[in-house]
Parts: sequence; structure tokens; C-alpha cells
Amino acid sequence: MEPLIQGKFYNITAGALSLAEVLEEMIRYMKARPERTYEIIVGCDSSATEDPTFPVAIVILRKGEGGRFFLRRVHYPAPRKFYNRHERILEEVLLSCELALWLRENFATRMAQEEQPLPYELKYIHADVGENGATKDMIREVVGLIRGNGFEAKIKPESFVASSVADRYS
Repeated sequence: MEPLIQGKFYNITAGALSLAEVLEEMIRYMKARPERTYEIIVGCDSSATEDPTFPVAIVILRKGEGGRFFLRRVHYPAPRKFYNRHERILEEVLLSCELALWLRENFATRMAQEEQPLPYELKYIHADVGENGATKDMIREVVGLIRGNGFEAKIKPESFVASSVADRYS
């Protein structure tokens, strides 16, 4: 599989972007309103098939004013199969963690180059699990995996990046 950071992300306004270009686009978005506070969130979903697609999303929220998203659809070539929900959900979380870790390191490095740092938080990963439904038995495992990578987990109904943004493209 091509590493997540080497693929193209899609943005409605900017089109196909490398992850480095996504980072620059996010900074441009923040510079347009530097007095605002920003929240960067990562999440992933998958299609319920043996051969799923994993849309992984980055959302940057300008608090109180909406935001933008960047999305990459990850697909594993044959013979990789995901035979059950548990495997798919864990892969969603692992992809989210990989992306969030890359963003945390590279966004901070890039932000240090700015004359005036812009206020942002990158602390949440949204997971497509919840108290109701088939994924309720996985909550502790998923939350533990996310926390183990240094982030806070949001689950349904608060996990809109995974359950709404990414879900729309699975």
C-alpha cells in the first residue's frame, strides 16, 4: 500500500493536494482570519464490504464560522481483505492516528516558521463507534488506541468527522 502521507487529498475548493499542500492550504485558511481560533480534527470511515474503501478526513474548523475538509480515499490492493467490522474499525482508527500524528509533528514545525503563531488545537480523533449499535463493544479498545497515540477520542454522536464527513465518501 502507498503510505497515507504520499497520496493525494481532495478539497472542494483546491482540488487534489499532497499532504504538504494540505498543510499550506490550512495555514492560508487560518491567515485569512488570524484573530479566530481553529480546531483540527481527523476521522475515518469505511464501507461495509470485504474490499472496503477508507475515506480519511482532516477537518479544520474556524470556531463559530464553519470550516474546510480534506479527504483521501485509501484502498488496499488485493489480496488484503477486511472480513469483519472489528478489523475495519481498527483500520479506520489506525489510519486516523497515522494522519493525526503526522499533522501534529508537521503542523507544529510549519507553524514555528510563522512570524505570528496562529491559535489552533489538534487534539481530537473522531471514531465511527457509539453506545448504540454494533460497535458498542469496541468503544474501550478504540478510545484506548486513540489515547495511546496522545489524542482524545470522540465517539458517536459527537464524531461528525468520521460519521458524517468521511462517511459521505465511503
